[in-house]
Amino acid sequence: EFKVPIIALSQLSRNVENRLNKRPILSDLRESGSIEQDADLVLMLYRENYYNSTSSNKQITDFDDVELIIAKHRNGPVGTINLMFNSSCTKFINCE
Repeated sequence: EFKVPIIALSQLSRNVENRLNKRPILSDLRESGSIEQDADLVLMLYRENYYNSTSSNKQITDFDDVELIIAKHRNGPVGTINLMFNSSCTKFINCE
């Protein structure tokens, strides 16, 4: 209505920790049903190494694979974009 973008951040519920597939989905938004319902665009980040590494064998690396999940898009397609995260520069790099 006012043509002003609003960015809202949300934590994920702990339900994601109890599933085999740890990729976040819309219903994982913690106590944020209104975000799921009203948002035009919902983006989520998923880093497989976060869930597959144990605290005792976590390796510190400058680069890590990240999936940018377009979970909801009222005006376009949903899907996944593969990115590389460069932690030393705090920068996401498109892999495609």
